[in-house]
Amino acid sequence: MDHSPRLGARTGTPPAVARTAPPSTGTRTAAAGTATSTGTGTGTGTGTATPVTAPGPDTAAAAEERRSSGGFLARAALVTAVLSVAGSVLGLVRDQALARLFGAGGETDAFLVAWTVPEFAATLLIEDGLAFALVPMFSLALARRARGAPGDQVRALVASTLPRLLLAFAAVGALVAAAAPVLVRTLAPGLPDQALAVDCTRLTATCVVSFGLAGYCSAALRAHRRFLAPAAIYVAYNTGIITAMFVLGGRWGVRSAAVGVAVGGVLMVVAQLPSLLGQLRRRDGGGRPPGTGDGDARPLALALFATVLLFALCRQSQVLIERFLASGLPSGAISHLNYAQKVAQIPMTLSLMLCTVTFPVVARALADGDTERARDRVERDVALAAALVLLGAATVVACAPQIVRLLFQRGAFTAADTAATAGVMRVYALGLLGQTVVGALARSYFSAGRASWYPFGAMAVGVTATAAVGAAAVGPWGVTGIAAANAAGITVTAALLLAGTGPRSVPVRVRRVLGDLGRPLLAAAVATGAGALAADRVADGGAALSLAVGAATVGGVFVALGLALGVRGLLPVRFLHPVTRRLPHGRFRFRFPFHDHDR
Repeated sequence: MDHSPRLGARTGTPPAVARTAPPSTGTRTAAAGTATSTGTGTGTGTGTATPVTAPGPDTAAAAEERRSSGGFLARAALVTAVLSVAGSVLGLVRDQALARLFGAGGETDAFLVAWTVPEFAATLLIEDGLAFALVPMFSLALARRARGAPGDQVRALVASTLPRLLLAFAAVGALVAAAAPVLVRTLAPGLPDQALAVDCTRLTATCVVSFGLAGYCSAALRAHRRFLAPAAIYVAYNTGIITAMFVLGGRWGVRSAAVGVAVGGVLMVVAQLPSLLGQLRRRDGGGRPPGTGDGDARPLALALFATVLLFALCRQSQVLIERFLASGLPSGAISHLNYAQKVAQIPMTLSLMLCTVTFPVVARALADGDTERARDRVERDVALAAALVLLGAATVVACAPQIVRLLFQRGAFTAADTAATAGVMRVYALGLLGQTVVGALARSYFSAGRASWYPFGAMAVGVTATAAVGAAAVGPWGVTGIAAANAAGITVTAALLLAGTGPRSVPVRVRRVLGDLGRPLLAAAVATGAGALAADRVADGGAALSLAVGAATVGGVFVALGLALGVRGLLPVRFLHPVTRRLPHGRFRFRFPFHDHDR
């Protein structure tokens, strides 16, 4: 942990009064879920501050705000979870429609090569890249506005960044459309129908602009603690794709899915724009003082954008490697990889929802100089996300054939496609913990709003491992070897990101994080075996019954072992905490090798 003088350090006093005020005169109030400190500067202009030693009205309000922040985050996470699950369900419906209408053959392979464009755009502009850069920038602008900085810092930030970013989005989208033939030949040189892939790529290129605007709106709204509209974007997006496939599929074939991508991207922006405009029209603190301007707004941080986008681009390049290697395999290989990955990644997507909600909290804490609270938040997020993703991964591995059969085996999707997809999906699931750790820890490297090249370097090493393992494994094991390479590469990246925390990012306690990862991993391994055995015993009753029994067994065994092992983040543990705190000798705690000895 960084103990530099600018950081607030906790003592034995209550949190609301144990910090030192910032070197400025006045009161500093953070938004819900962030720290609140009150103090008065010396008035000498030297930048020193007077510690707060006794609670007053402001510190009492701060304490109340801190107590209520957990409830706010819980509600925000619930809203995000409900809408994200709805978006994921619609994503499954979208993939089911794609499989039903067009199967898993060459036509679908051609569209999935074009699908690389929205996949990259979503990662770079919505999920990781742009959000990692913009959320800290908006959080800093909000913190400065709360401290009484002149002008409207938030609107000034929008004015200084959005026009240039929009111009860049338009230029890149036009370049992708113009270079579509080259992109298709590069991505999938062995693809039979390259002309169809080129047509689909040009249609999907429009999402560079729409996803860029959607990602900008999402980052701004989350920094303002507005999560409803950003969580709804994939509901709007998948609705557009599904509608286009059923309306236009008979005439345009798989090109209708590419049209749906273009329509869905526009709907993502429309879903958020009213909420963002409402936030920008607000004038906190009585509006702009007379005679002040926006000249001190933070400029567009090109170095920060470069490091963030390179990291996200490098991470998403795993998909390029997979499709490049799979393009030389028999027809349908790319489709099997796609369906398996989409289903296998659902647990990871759900597990990272909390990190999405709390990322603005971490960024605001660092903007306020409270590194300790940011560290605690990141550690809790990693622990909870790991528990959730391992529960999902155990279910996927134990019940993969039943899941694929229920979701996809109809129409042009055959039993042979089910077997191939289920095998790939089980291997993909082995890398879900690494994917989640990368998603959670990468945010901590960029949450301070500073450029950091280390995540890009760690991701580059992981992608190199993916390429090397994939090239060696694709010959003997086909698509399964490609999936194994993905799991190996992302696990290497996760280990490097965890090892690199400290001065480069929020200084998490590595031994504690390893303990938080190891305990649910052990529980998940046992639960996977139990779930697979239970599902096999009732296999004659049909896929639905087999899946229900297997998933219930996985969940029961995982929760039981998780409680015994002291898995951090399980809801039953939180519910029992007030009781067990009063009965400290009535608790059973398993001592895992990596326990919290490094506080």
